[in-house]
Amino acid sequence: MRARARGAYAQGAPYGAGKEPGTGRGRDTPWRDDSAGRVMRPYTASGGRTRPGVALDLLSLVTATGVRPRGPLGAEHTLVLRLCAGSAAVTVAEVAGQLRLPAVVVKVLLSDLMEHGAVMAQAPRYPGGAHFAADDQDLLRAVLDGLRKRL
Repeated sequence: MRARARGAYAQGAPYGAGKEPGTGRGRDTPWRDDSAGRVMRPYTASGGRTRPGVALDLLSLVTATGVRPRGPLGAEHTLVLRLCAGSAAVTVAEVAGQLRLPAVVVKVLLSDLMEHGAVMAQAPRYPGGAHFAADDQDLLRAVLDGLRKRL
């Protein structure tokens, strides 16, 4: 006999539904409903675009420049800019995780902000200046070895 799920998860709400990024507080806005989760599709945040204008790695470090963007931007752009405005640089992956948006959508939003001069990104630096591909066997072995040591 399986245990029955309770609460929001039993109703199919996504993990973290209704929580403002980084606060744990619920919020009801036109784009989010505590009981339903995200009301709009993630790609509406990027205007349906799936390719950023600037090449960004998931580990690229992003910081706000302090320059105000020219022209109107969407609410998601403002949230991205707010996350990048902290004292420390954040990675593209961190921004995507905090906003609970697909990484490619966040890359499009960040490239928009870069074109406005509001944020800047620095490519990741790897030990010895090497560049690793996503399927690099040596990198994957090193990650696996590191995980095994921690367990």
